[in-house]
Amino acid sequence: MLTAAVALSCNLALAQKSVMVGGAEMYPTKNIVENAMNSKDHTTLVAAVKAAGLVETLQGKGPFTVFAPTNDAFNALPAGTVETLLKEENKATLGKVLTYHVVAGKLDSKEIMKKIKDGNGKAEFTTVAGGKIWASMDGGSLMIWDEKNVSAKVLIKDIYQSNGVIHSIDKVIMAK
Repeated sequence: MLTAAVALSCNLALAQKSVMVGGAEMYPTKNIVENAMNSKDHTTLVAAVKAAGLVETLQGKGPFTVFAPTNDAFNALPAGTVETLLKEENKATLGKVLTYHVVAGKLDSKEIMKKIKDGNGKAEFTTVAGGKIWASMDGGSLMIWDEKNVSAKVLIKDIYQSNGVIHSIDKVIMAK
């Protein structure tokens, strides 16, 4: 006979199923870094997180909501941008760029949609970097807007992690 605690544990695990991202399963029992390292679509992001010294932070308790740009998103930046940011002397700048993609707390799409509705079509969030980002809908697509008024489309939402949630996006968003 299962105890109530074991039954509740099983129900929570079933409620947050693994998702395929970049050809790899993302397990809700692993942390943000452990899962991202397995995604072939996020190798540039993982390299940037390592170069910025943010691995330990993103493996921490959190919870964090990460709007994770794909490799294609990084490749769309002007030529040489990624290479320049990955240099040791640009570690602080890279850290600011990356933490602009992170919001404290666990915001799945249901929570973001509620905030969009409550905000009459737009929700504002403060990033870990201290900047602002906004969420809105464009048809059936969840969009994230940066301070430069550039929008990123959420490609895969609700990738649950042990320490938060990831939403894969198609652009690198930037503070002013």
